[in-house]
Amino acid sequence: MIVPVILCGGSGTRLWPLSREAYPKQFYSLVEDATLLQSTVKRLSNLPGCKTPLLVCNNQHRFLVAEQLRRIGVKSPSILLEPVGRNTAPAVACAALSLIEQKDDPVLFVLPADHIIRDIQAFGQAVETGSLLADQGNLVTFGVIPTAPETGYGYIKASDRLHTDNPAFRVDHFVEKPNRDTAKDYIASGSYYWNSGMFMFRASRYIKELEHLAPEILSACTLACEKIVQDLDFLRLDAEGFADCPSDSVDYAIMEKTDSAVIVPLDAGWSDLGSWASLLELGPRDKDENVVLGDVITQDVKNCYMRSEARLLTAIGVKDLIVVDSSDALLVVHKKRVQDVKAIVNRLKASGRKEYSSHRKVYRPWGSYENIDVSERFKVKRITVKPGGILSLQMHHHRAEHWIIVRGTARVTRGDEVLLLTEDQSTYIPLGVNHRLENLGMIPLDLIEVQTGSYLGEDDIIRLEDVYGR
Repeated sequence: MIVPVILCGGSGTRLWPLSREAYPKQFYSLVEDATLLQSTVKRLSNLPGCKTPLLVCNNQHRFLVAEQLRRIGVKSPSILLEPVGRNTAPAVACAALSLIEQKDDPVLFVLPADHIIRDIQAFGQAVETGSLLADQGNLVTFGVIPTAPETGYGYIKASDRLHTDNPAFRVDHFVEKPNRDTAKDYIASGSYYWNSGMFMFRASRYIKELEHLAPEILSACTLACEKIVQDLDFLRLDAEGFADCPSDSVDYAIMEKTDSAVIVPLDAGWSDLGSWASLLELGPRDKDENVVLGDVITQDVKNCYMRSEARLLTAIGVKDLIVVDSSDALLVVHKKRVQDVKAIVNRLKASGRKEYSSHRKVYRPWGSYENIDVSERFKVKRITVKPGGILSLQMHHHRAEHWIIVRGTARVTRGDEVLLLTEDQSTYIPLGVNHRLENLGMIPLDLIEVQTGSYLGEDDIIRLEDVYGR
């Protein structure tokens, strides 16, 4: 039995300004109609022997994960919540401990939620090979056969072949992201593979290696799992126990130190979408080798990635550029410098700018809101409540609110009153009055909210009841 463990963390900063901490790349449709997370789940559902996956994500993204699974028909998903980020080794440890408790020591197939696989048949064959090796007590990693001297990937050097009839090798060692000349030498040697970040091993085998190589991680994760709590569709790890866990990756904590690591070569059209240049390579190109998405007009433009999320984007007489225009930020970078996008994100973070982590459009378990205009004493928002969505019963100390319905039907609680409002109707929520908004209809509810008051921050919310447990 194979249980996929899908790691849904990471902020995908190299795909900023689209991918951000609050809404990272795994929740976007970048190459296919489905999002990267949805494509990963669908891909696994077609592999023989794979059971329902366990997804590991942080608390902030829990409703995003659940909603994306609901949209592709996954019922009663298993979602394990990390109270804080501690890298992949603790995440996999908690997954292994919880699955041993439930499923009698399955083979775990650990993989990120944000990769692309083009050749599903080749992918399935590699997973089958990995499963057999994991069942024999090996710790398996998948090494992508390199097609270019990439400097954005780590590499794995293969050693001896395990068996003449098995396309797998002992791992010699792992290496960090190289410079270009070193990467060229790796490619020429034929012994190096891109590190895919995917692994297979029995749950108990991984726990045994942790006990030997990283006992502090195992101790903290065991405490966190002993006090695990069921919350709606989620399994919550104990925050206090998990917070004391060292932060480390599976590579550093286990794979680089164990003497049982093996590598299965993978040639399946793999990409981790680690930069905008990878999307230029993968995207549908026009006659001028451009990838053009959104409202874009070009003239004499060659080999560029042009993406507009919110408005008209035009370009004339340029080549080899990445241009990504979102609702609140514009990125222009030469395709050879895309690995430096992370440096811009770090500068935004250091200067305290919110654009490093969040968009103008903010997602909530009930829907979303977007700030349209903000001034010193007023704020205008567009709010969308999905069918069945219910905002918390709340009040504010410093602001009043005006709600104007533009689509759908709203059930509004205002103090002791309950109102039913439809398109073109409105209501006023005075400062200090308890209120709640619900969409009991079958279509999305859209409204414009105008806030007025001395303080308009999102932390001026006193929640009295909340069906989402916030």
